[in-house]
Amino acid sequence: MIIVLLQMMLLAGLVLLAVPVLVLLVQVLCARWAAPRSAALSATRPRIAVLVPAHNEAGGIGEVVAGIRRQLLAADRVLVVADNCSDHTAHIAREAGAEVTERFHDELRGKGYALDHGIRQLAEDAPDVVIIVDADCYLGAQALETIARTCVQSNRPVQALYLMHAPEGGGPMRKIAEFAWLVKNLVRPLGFQKLGQPCQLMGTGMAFTWQQISQANLATGHIVEDMKLGVDLAEAGQPPLFCPEAMVYSFFPSSDSGVSTQRTRWEHGHLSVIQSYVPRLLGGAVTHRNAALAALAVDLSVPPLALLVMLVVLAWGVNAIIWLAWGLVWPLLLASLLVVSIAVSVLLAWSGYGRKVIGLGELLGAFGYVARKLPLYVKFLFNRQVAWVRSKRDSE
Repeated sequence: MIIVLLQMMLLAGLVLLAVPVLVLLVQVLCARWAAPRSAALSATRPRIAVLVPAHNEAGGIGEVVAGIRRQLLAADRVLVVADNCSDHTAHIAREAGAEVTERFHDELRGKGYALDHGIRQLAEDAPDVVIIVDADCYLGAQALETIARTCVQSNRPVQALYLMHAPEGGGPMRKIAEFAWLVKNLVRPLGFQKLGQPCQLMGTGMAFTWQQISQANLATGHIVEDMKLGVDLAEAGQPPLFCPEAMVYSFFPSSDSGVSTQRTRWEHGHLSVIQSYVPRLLGGAVTHRNAALAALAVDLSVPPLALLVMLVVLAWGVNAIIWLAWGLVWPLLLASLLVVSIAVSVLLAWSGYGRKVIGLGELLGAFGYVARKLPLYVKFLFNRQVAWVRSKRDSE
């Protein structure tokens, strides 16, 4: 009876782990081979306001504002929120041609509060569409017009493709991080977009109608305010739409401290969202028979790629030991199937989208990258980050 109970427990754990593994596999397969689905654009171009939250971004805000203004018309606006800045961010943004509002608060700190402040400033002359662009991000060709027209036509929040690139000479670990980002922000949402399913919001390159964003609860210090906002809007019947035709991009910090801060915020925030929102979304999907909520729930259930690989390999190792000790075959077979599934997912994603980012040899050497992230996940269990912390820029 003890052996039977142990086998049932092992199989139950593996079935839970199989959910994110199979979601990843389906997304990769659909991204590679499902029929493309182009976004419909409105016939008229809406009036746009670009909102740029900025905290001590003097090193790059001028170039970012200049890039935004090149895609705007005379009736459009770009508003920079200089939030708790101790440098010349506000002055440089004004010199570059942006409207600027400054905000200072000793306790209410973080991107969410900056966005809320900016929306209240825009309300005096409300645009048709608000597009949020981070202060360290650059725009692909016609990115603003594409997501603005898509937003108006669909009446849904729209997320542009958001890529992060490794800096020159960043080394193999940065390339692996860039590939993992590519899987998360291009391959996975593209797969779901081809299936007609929603995506997560990614924090920048996000377009909203004025009604959507003006009614959203932005004034929070949530560590990943973008994921929370996407969930809130989906529950309100407006799940975000992925628009790969428009692109924004940025660069990983060169410094190890900058990368560490950035990675801790993203991954601790993602794991917190899985704990808080996935059960709630699944409950709402069942109650309201809402496929979009179910799709967003299973998408959110996929943890960061390094953690998912780590969990699958650990599960296989544990079940291999149990097979040697007690001869339990079925759990080991299922664990082996999960190993094969995630390996196929990673290789298909690399062969279709990652060849220009990283070589196959470097990809196969990614175990060092996974191992280096183990302390980050241990920290989540015992000392997780709960407050928004800005990453150190290379210019600092």
